[in-house]
Amino acid sequence: MTDSPVALITGGGSGIGAAVARRLLDLGHRVAVTGRGEARLRGFAAELGDPDGLLTLVGNAADYDDVQAAVATTIKEFGRLDTVVANAGFASHDTVAEGDPAGWTDMVLTNVLGPALLVRASIDALKETRGRIVLVGSVAGFVNGPGNIYGATKWAVTGLAENTRRQVTDWGVGVTLVAPGRVETPFWDGNGLPPGHLLTADQIAETVVWAVRQPEGVDINTVVVRPLGQPN
Repeated sequence: MTDSPVALITGGGSGIGAAVARRLLDLGHRVAVTGRGEARLRGFAAELGDPDGLLTLVGNAADYDDVQAAVATTIKEFGRLDTVVANAGFASHDTVAEGDPAGWTDMVLTNVLGPALLVRASIDALKETRGRIVLVGSVAGFVNGPGNIYGATKWAVTGLAENTRRQVTDWGVGVTLVAPGRVETPFWDGNGLPPGHLLTADQIAETVVWAVRQPEGVDINTVVVRPLGQPN
C-alpha cells in the first residue's frame, strides 16, 4: 500500500466526489476526502466499511488554511500525493437580475477560489509525483444561460483549468477539466430534478478515473460529458 497512488478529493462525501473516491479505492488507490459536514463524512466512511485506505477530513474548500491542512495531513498519512480533484461546489439556483445576492459570495468562493487554492496548496507535492489536477467544471461553463451566476463561476473554472495547464505542464503535472451535463446528485436538492435523462455520479466518476489513469506522458485536458438528449 505504501507505493499505491494517493488522491485528495474536495467535497468527497457525496455525489460525484464520493463516486470518484469509491472507484479509486476499488482500484487500489488511497484516498482522502474533504467536506464541511463531519456527519456526512463519517457516514460515507461507514458505508464503505471504514477502509484503511480512506481518510476523511473536515474542512472548507474555500479556506486556504483548511486546504493546506488537508494536503499536509494527506501527505503525512499516506506519504505522497498523486492526484487532486477539485470537486466541491454548489449552485444558488438563481439569476443575476432576480436572485438573492446573500448566497452568491459563498458560491463564488467555493466554486472559483476553492479550486485555485487546491492547486496552490498541492502543486509542490504533485511536482514530486508528476501527478494530476482534476477540476470538476460544468457544461454551464461552456454554454451561456440567462442570468446564470452559477454558470459564470463554471466559466471561471474552464479558464482556470487551461491557465493552470499552461503553467504546470512543463513541471510534469497534468490538468484535466471534466465538465458534466445534468447529473443526478444532491446538487439538485430542494429544487427538483430537471426533465429528461440524467447521468449518474458513477458515470462521471468513470470519466475522472479514466483521465487519472492515462499512461505516463499523456495529458487529457478537457472532457465534456452530457447525457444523451441534453440539447445545451
